[in-house]
Amino acid sequence: MLLGLGVSFAAEVVPIEKGEKLIADKVQLLDVRTEEEWKEGHLKGAVRADVTEKGFAEAVKKVTDPDKPVLVYCRSGGRSARAAKQLEKLGYEVVYDLKGGITAWKKAGKEVVK
Repeated sequence: MLLGLGVSFAAEVVPIEKGEKLIADKVQLLDVRTEEEWKEGHLKGAVRADVTEKGFAEAVKKVTDPDKPVLVYCRSGGRSARAAKQLEKLGYEVVYDLKGGITAWKKAGKEVVK
């Protein structure tokens, strides 16, 4: 969703099907899980910045462009919601949150890479 005057920001929580379309349309894909979780598998084309680390703001700026839409995900949706709020504070205007995270992605039979 776009951030505008007098309009509160809210990341759009998207189902797997819309997430796939966004990825096909070359949205930035941001995994906000730990390095250990990342090594177990992640979505193809994703970059990582751990939302639980103190340096999240700096890390995310290094791997993403705030002027382009970004799709965030975590294990199940909790950390990605937190990350979406932080992205808003950093000036990101279009943020999507993958409903159910990588757990739902895998359950739907979608590809993960190591």
